[in-house]
Order: sequence, then structure tokens, then C-alpha cells
Amino acid sequence: MATKKSSITKDKIVSMYMKYRLENNDKPKSVYLFTKTNGFDEAEFYTFFGTIESVEKEIFKMFLEKTVELIQKDPSFETYDMKSKMLSFYFTFFELLTANRSYVVMSLKEHQNQLKNLMQLSNLRIGFKNYITEIITDEVRTQHEKFQNFQEKAIQETSWIQFLLTMKFWLEDESPAFEKTDIYIEKSVKATFELMNIAPLDSIIDFGKFIFKEKIYNK
Repeated sequence: MATKKSSITKDKIVSMYMKYRLENNDKPKSVYLFTKTNGFDEAEFYTFFGTIESVEKEIFKMFLEKTVELIQKDPSFETYDMKSKMLSFYFTFFELLTANRSYVVMSLKEHQNQLKNLMQLSNLRIGFKNYITEIITDEVRTQHEKFQNFQEKAIQETSWIQFLLTMKFWLEDESPAFEKTDIYIEKSVKATFELMNIAPLDSIIDFGKFIFKEKIYNK
């Protein structure tokens, strides 16, 4: 009895694409070439994706979705304050990036023009900003009595910039087990929340010293 051919899924296409890039050190020249190499019909590809570039964007979005799925499995997650939820997200997300570091580094350093590299993160950006909105707590809204829509957007945008800076730090981190990235995450998130709470500047100064030492003094 003939074995039924396994159906193509979005996850399988993403896995094939990442493998193709790593093994060929380049992206497929066309959808036709990619599907032919992997033994499935071009029409099946278009069921899930319109272009090769849309696969790249989906990969980073899937990292985010997997991160949220993992952290929400923790029964204690819903009891966390906003800062703890942010830290949990960061540490889990960068664990996933580290597990796929070869692909991520190749992908985000492909072009000399950084804007072209960042285009791959457009879907990730949308998902990240949605996550930020979800974890803004009533406590934060209460502390800022005039908390309005523009303030929510400001928190989203500043958090996204911080996230990009963390990714840049991780890409350049050469420490064992990327332990310096862990320190960066702790200090940057702590400094951000102290700014939000108009708290003492100790954490901001501490974070600044760390960045100065790692990015300037050690060069």
C-alpha cells in the first residue's frame, strides 16, 4: 500500500527555508527553485506565502509567537508585574534566537544597508508592540493618571527601540553563553521601568556604565 505523501505546512516551509539558507549560504533565487529543491509544488508554497521575503518575515514572527506560548505556560505568569513579564519575554526570546543563531546572524547581517535587514522584522515589530500593550498593567495606568493612547504608543515605540538595541548587542556579543547579553537585558529593562516610574537614576547610570565599558572602553 502506497504511503500518503505528507502535506506541506507553513512550519515545514519555514524549516526548509532556514535549512536551505544555512546549507547554501544564500537565499533561493526563486520560489520555483526553492520548491523544486525541496520536492513540493510551487502552488503549495503560495498557499502560505506570497514571496520568499514573506517567509523571512514569518520566521521572526514565529520566534515571538513561540516565546509568548512558552512564557504563558508558566502558571505564575499571570501574577507577574509588567517588569517581570518583560524580563521573562526577553530571556525566553533570546534563548530561541541563540538556538537558531547561525540563521539569525546570517539573516540580519545580509545587507550592508541595515534598513534592508530590519525589513525582515516588520511582522515581529507588530507582534512585539501587541505584547507590550497586553502587559501594560492597571498599576502602570494608575500611576500615570493621564495615561492616554499616545502614552501607550510611546511605551510601545520606546520598548521596540530598546528591543532592537538588545538584538544588536546580542549579535555582537562574544561572551561565553552570551552572558553579557543577560546582563544587558537586566540592566536595560530595570532602567526603562525606573524611567517610567520617575524613580532614582541609579539603574540608568549603572546601565550607561555597562554600555560604555562594553562598547567603547573595550574596543
